[in-house]
Amino acid sequence: MRPKQTTLTPHELEIMKLVWQLEDSTVRDIYEALLRRRKIAYTTVMTTMNTLETKGYLKKRKQERAFIYRPTRPKNQVIGGMIREFIDSVFNGSAEPLLVHLVKDRRIREQDLQKIARMIEESK
Repeated sequence: MRPKQTTLTPHELEIMKLVWQLEDSTVRDIYEALLRRRKIAYTTVMTTMNTLETKGYLKKRKQERAFIYRPTRPKNQVIGGMIREFIDSVFNGSAEPLLVHLVKDRRIREQDLQKIARMIEESK
């Protein structure tokens, strides 16, 4: 059994976003949603969802002839953990270099900067 991990692979995150959106889903539901975007094998989706269950991100229950998958943690909690892990590993725990990089690279829009400034003021 694999240990629980915070960080998801890009493929796992893509599947988790769909599961969060649908709340209750089967492998077929996720497979069909992904198939609208790109070609993918049903078995790849099934294997990834089983991996996500092993990692503790999904739980499943039997309903008739299919398993119904449901997220075990809310999206904001998982994404927040991934961001914290990224900041810890890349920026030694400091978010400032990340924010500076995003501002210099113009990855944050002016309206987002204003919203962040308001949030900072409110937190004082």
